[in-house]
Amino acid sequence: MNNFQNKIALITGGNSGIGYAAARELKEKGATVIITGRRKDAIEKAASELGVTGIVADQSDIHATEQLVATVTESYGQVDILFINAGIAAISPIEHASEQHFDDIMNINFKGAYFTLSKFIPVLRDGGSVVFLSSIVASTTSPASSIYSASKAALNSVMKSAALELAPRKIRVNAVSPGPITTEIMHKAGLDDATLGIIKDSLITKSPLKRMGTSAEVASVVTYLCADAAGFITGSEFIIDGGMLLV
Repeated sequence: MNNFQNKIALITGGNSGIGYAAARELKEKGATVIITGRRKDAIEKAASELGVTGIVADQSDIHATEQLVATVTESYGQVDILFINAGIAAISPIEHASEQHFDDIMNINFKGAYFTLSKFIPVLRDGGSVVFLSSIVASTTSPASSIYSASKAALNSVMKSAALELAPRKIRVNAVSPGPITTEIMHKAGLDDATLGIIKDSLITKSPLKRMGTSAEVASVVTYLCADAAGFITGSEFIIDGGMLLV
């Protein structure tokens, strides 16, 4: 039996990549899905392709999140599944990092994610599921990624606190931490094709499985964590990296 029937799922940043894949899988399994994003054209296109509801909302803007909560509550009442997926990546050595670079990443990846959870807590249905999109960079180090890595490490900390706070309502909170996944995020970081090719080849070489992961593979873990089968899992981080952290 499909246990996503009559479930309301909201996914931030659902117009591409892992968010898009998760929306597709949850929709296929019977959930009513809402996706959000900053770009009106991208959200409308994705929503049409997926057959889901699209709402324009900037995760970095708390007022936009409050309006999102009001809109969703008016139309759907409560939310069963919250996948806080929206995020950006950009690199800069610490010495040359600007305040704008810091704020751009933290306002979406950490502050925005934090207040998305905060504002949705009153409308989360008891027994529901929250999943954060983190990253293996939260526990690894590499040059020029200090701010991005810090944003994901902060998310993992909040995830554990939220799991304890929401446990009395049987709301489970977990995180998925992908490694090298083929998505658009590196293109959005402003890297050219040649540089992206070098990075991809390097990641594949380092991976025990010798390949990149896919958005669908991450989405499958997200879907599992939102299902009844994962009813005893909370406060956990799930690594999806093809074994990268083993080497």
